[in-house]
Amino acid sequence: MVTNLSAGPAILAGRPFPLGAHPEAGGVRFALVAADAEAVQVCLIGPDGDERRIELSERTFGVWHGVVPGVLPGQRYGYRVHGPYDPARRLRHNPAKILLDPYATAITGGLTDLETALGYFGDPMTGPASTADSLGAVPLSVVTSPGGPATGDRPDTPFEESVIYELHVRGFTRRHPEVPPRQRGSYLGLAHPSVIEYLVRLGVTAVELMPVHTFVDEPSLIRTGRRNYWGYSPLGYFAPHAAYASEPGREVEEFRTMVAALHAAGLEVIMDVVFNHTCEGGLDGPTLSLRGLDSRAYYLHDETGAAIDLTGCGNTLDAGSPTVVRLVTDSLRYWAGEMGVDGFRFDLASTLGRPGGGPFDPGAALLTAISCDPLLCRRKLIAEPWDATGDGYRVGGFGAQWAEWNDRFRDTARDFWRGAVGVRDLAYRISGSSDLYAGSGRRPWASINFVTAHDGFTLRDVVSYQDKHNQANGENGRDGTDDNRTWNCGVEGETDDGDVHALRARQVRNLLSTLLLSTGTPMLLAGDELWRTQSGNNNAYCQDNELSWVDWETKPEATDLLAFTRRLIGIRADSPALRQPQFFDGRVTPSGEPDLVWLRPDGTELSEADWFDDNRRTLGVWIDGSTCLSRTRDGELVSDRSWLILMNAGADPVDVLLPAAEYGHVYEPVLDTGTPDGVPADRSPRPASTRLELPGRTLLLLRVPR
Repeated sequence: MVTNLSAGPAILAGRPFPLGAHPEAGGVRFALVAADAEAVQVCLIGPDGDERRIELSERTFGVWHGVVPGVLPGQRYGYRVHGPYDPARRLRHNPAKILLDPYATAITGGLTDLETALGYFGDPMTGPASTADSLGAVPLSVVTSPGGPATGDRPDTPFEESVIYELHVRGFTRRHPEVPPRQRGSYLGLAHPSVIEYLVRLGVTAVELMPVHTFVDEPSLIRTGRRNYWGYSPLGYFAPHAAYASEPGREVEEFRTMVAALHAAGLEVIMDVVFNHTCEGGLDGPTLSLRGLDSRAYYLHDETGAAIDLTGCGNTLDAGSPTVVRLVTDSLRYWAGEMGVDGFRFDLASTLGRPGGGPFDPGAALLTAISCDPLLCRRKLIAEPWDATGDGYRVGGFGAQWAEWNDRFRDTARDFWRGAVGVRDLAYRISGSSDLYAGSGRRPWASINFVTAHDGFTLRDVVSYQDKHNQANGENGRDGTDDNRTWNCGVEGETDDGDVHALRARQVRNLLSTLLLSTGTPMLLAGDELWRTQSGNNNAYCQDNELSWVDWETKPEATDLLAFTRRLIGIRADSPALRQPQFFDGRVTPSGEPDLVWLRPDGTELSEADWFDDNRRTLGVWIDGSTCLSRTRDGELVSDRSWLILMNAGADPVDVLLPAAEYGHVYEPVLDTGTPDGVPADRSPRPASTRLELPGRTLLLLRVPR
């Protein structure tokens, strides 16, 4: 049943801001941006699906607003927007489609009938508007009570002390034996004491959550009976994804509980946010929210009205639109202020610096608004510095307050240990990538170093597969990158060969050691330390099953690798010289030696010819810790021991001469990737100028005692 009510004396005008649905004055104030609309109705949906339509007659700054009396938290609602339907002019108003409030803090239901949700009939550019009513086939907004500011202290871990752990809320605990079955795969599952204890013992300082904004499956997945697992298909930028709640309807409370539990354990929470596109997809996709509200204020179009796609997902939010700038910054402030989030990783962040779809500008309005906001500037801001176009690849190109995913670190580390490159680029990567970040006034921690992430192979698969094996995705192997830079150690996939197993485990330890001993901010992929495999699938975005979920079953390989990873992270945490907040600059230290020296196997410094020798597979790194420029939380400088890292990516052993006495009189082995847990077989101190054999494909870490 549908009831239409026009705005009258009982409906107060209210204020246009803040946007969204807010309980006040004995009812709820609704405020919605729809600048080109001719009329807007807020639609209250009853328990039986009956609909009450109330016209909002007040319009200020392009915002339609009004206070509807008698409405309480828990009320389901949507909008019907009346106005011109003219795709060539980028106008797609269609009152037959009930639209989600972009500012809804809770969302219920899903997209159950794709065809009914389409805003057009026939061709999306030339066909008429669809007259099919989408109520009952699309998600709805829910009025919520104000939660207030997040309480409790945030860890506020300095970037240079951070170790980030990228995980999927559902997949991380879906198979965890100590989490109650009802809580597995939920926000409360991640907050479970056994899970938090695991994270703390591992040594990471922050969890980076793959998307938890409400998302829906893409049309291509719906039509083939698949589902979106990763979540890079956002619908609502204020609402936690309801499917990750252990109790339906309590996702807001459970998310806040999760954050508080992680904070209490000293762990930060970073959200992966997708402000580059939405789940509405290309123009042939559904009309669920932004498209029907104000398409030309939200999305990029060309002069014909066709969508401009910089994301590979069918649409692109217009970073130059004030409406988008407001939506993004309001969302970020909500999650930081009310939900307690400590930072954000921005998916395809280059699009945020391309207003109107033009060239990238690090000073673009949206990027500037984020970094200058008085709340957001105190949170960690991490850019994925590329989009789906060549012009969008901007590693090193963001502004001073931004950290960046550094895929050059990933590629170089993989290439070095598989024997494909020399040491020239490796030296830049392990010393903080000054070539990318120093020029813009940033610090080494601006480089988010990683060797694996959700998008690509797991670490086990990096050393087990030469090629991707994505047949399970239903795209005939066309999806996923072909540029994997991997080496299968001689056998493709699983094998019973013990020698291959041992080599693969050693290579994983080499890659992890390179990551954790490098200057910059390391990021680990959840489950890599547990020997997790995706059977060679490097694009498991639609695999919500055991292929993607973390396997907690105890296996010898996992036990050894977990012990190794804990040891490695612990060494980093205890050693300020290995996580310096300033770039190495050749400064002379109290020891009389430079802060960083690159060494040949004979203990002498690399020559210019050595740097350009692409066949060089051995590198020594001397790091002087006496003046490492690290500071305590009170700002006092600290000193550390000096360190020697020896790396041999070649297959054969190499004789190495430990540096002369001016660097240190004694060297103590601390980590050896040739052993399963990293504990050197012989930990006895070695005098300076001692010759030792560095086995093939091995990294050895030694320290100079104080």
